[in-house]
Amino acid sequence: MKALVSILIPAFNAQEWIADTLRSAIAQTWERKEIIVVDDGSTDQTLAIARQFESDFLRVITQKNQGAAAARNLALSLSRGDYLQWLDADDLLAPDKVARQVEECRSKRILLSSAWGKFLYRHYRAKFVPTALWCDLSPTDFLLRKMGQNLFMQTATWLVSRELTEAAGPWNTQLLGDDDGEYFCRVLLQSDGVRFVSEAKVYYRASGVGSLSYIGSDRKREAHWRSMELHIDYLRSLEDSPKVRDACLKYLHNSQIQFYPESPDIVQQAERKARELGGHLDRPRLSWKYSWIKASFGWGLAKRAGMFLPRAKWSLIRFWDKAFFCIEDRHRRAFANMKSRASRRPRIDSNRESHSGIL
Repeated sequence: MKALVSILIPAFNAQEWIADTLRSAIAQTWERKEIIVVDDGSTDQTLAIARQFESDFLRVITQKNQGAAAARNLALSLSRGDYLQWLDADDLLAPDKVARQVEECRSKRILLSSAWGKFLYRHYRAKFVPTALWCDLSPTDFLLRKMGQNLFMQTATWLVSRELTEAAGPWNTQLLGDDDGEYFCRVLLQSDGVRFVSEAKVYYRASGVGSLSYIGSDRKREAHWRSMELHIDYLRSLEDSPKVRDACLKYLHNSQIQFYPESPDIVQQAERKARELGGHLDRPRLSWKYSWIKASFGWGLAKRAGMFLPRAKWSLIRFWDKAFFCIEDRHRRAFANMKSRASRRPRIDSNRESHSGIL
């Protein structure tokens, strides 16, 4: 019997996207599948829309708002699949994504990954930009590249066997940010390595403007720092060599601006960690475009400007992409309606002439 794949979708206030996400899950060409949606206490129409898709293989459950990690843990506890496909409520899977990965699996100790591309509203314009993680890698080499080169794989790219999932344990509900990065580190540590399936594709709906966009509170900064500490511990548990320590130092350096100057205690902890790794951290640098603000008004205002201006640009890009999406969608609907009306017109018998002699 073919393997059963569980597609697990946590959802919170995703009424604008959840229908398309569910359609992409339902459209998977791998026939033996179950889809479990956990609504995490949404206050919009997410739950009502999701329930319109309920069927023998698609279940919708709701819980009091507890965060994405808790919703994922509930979905996992209800699943029966031999393989797990995690899918956020605004992202999309190519129809053959799951099938291509299952067909490539030779061992349940192998972690399967795929290509992924960013989009805003028009998924068919997604940009697939390969990185150093888009290949077969050992757990050590994957973490070396991820941390040393500041790279990541999007959550839905992974297909995880039940065996690896159970060995890794549940999602960490204490992490308000980068919980997926920390979780898949644990999955990776239990695996024999990553098998990259280039033909499988994920469409990632980008919603931010970079790494600064989602760390806006003390609690999130503390959670992110905890995730970073765990990343370093995980990699060093595999190997504690000079190249590993160098990758960890680069990881600390690339992330330091997340905490400076708002969280001096975390900055001090990062500096101590750097010394433990045999290096040191310099003060983070802002782009030259904001250096005059720093000189006149200080680091805090300069950093806020460095966050605000890209966000403003991003908002403008999103506005235009949504406008083009609406125009193109309107044209597609009009064309579909025209074809539908044409198909309902009575056919004229070509062998029968009209009174005027014109067919």
